Amino acid sequence: MKSPAVIGILGGTFNPLHLGHLRMAEELADAVGLEQVRFMPAAHPPHRAEPEVSSAHRVAMVELGIAGNPRFMLDTRELERPGHSYTIDSLLSLRKELGDRVSISWLLGSDAFMGLSSWHRWQELLDYCHLVVAYRPGPAEIHADLSPELRSLLGKRQTHDSARLHQKPAGHIYLQDITALDISATHIRATLEQGLSVRYLLPDNVLAYINQHKLYRDNA
Repeated sequence: MKSPAVIGILGGTFNPLHLGHLRMAEELADAVGLEQVRFMPAAHPPHRAEPEVSSAHRVAMVELGIAGNPRFMLDTRELERPGHSYTIDSLLSLRKELGDRVSISWLLGSDAFMGLSSWHRWQELLDYCHLVVAYRPGPAEIHADLSPELRSLLGKRQTHDSARLHQKPAGHIYLQDITALDISATHIRATLEQGLSVRYLLPDNVLAYINQHKLYRDNA
């Protein structure tokens, strides 16, 4: 029997989209054999302040940044839904759209994974997706920094075989080391506010859009 389709979801405010987002998505897609990665901008993130630029600008920057990569696509469902942008609600919506057989991998960094127990209905997430956790190579093991409840969850659900993400629609946690690119949207915004260059931190067309619309400047 043919394995079900395998897609990845990368959520975030993308305020702005930068090369760290794109490289993480590309490396994880290659590592676990994702057929598609959907970039899903959050409307009202529950764990951080509201983005200071409009959702229309953030969507435009994502569209520009992923252009030319046939594996990447934009998914705006969180922007079309009122209230906080909870991952569980997006997964329920995806399952309604895609059915129960498609394998869905939610892509996240190790910092986000360490805070997973603060997510809304976090215990239910693995009922609807796999978690693919990107971490940067280094001497410390990710396990050492986890809370006891997450260490227990990882012990029960971790797989070291990415093929298992193709064999089941949900339920596994897979850890993958990625290139260490120390790029953050917070740093990019702060640098732009100071009038300094952010070239080579984000795609040229995204930077051109930011400059065109005078985003992330005082009184913009």
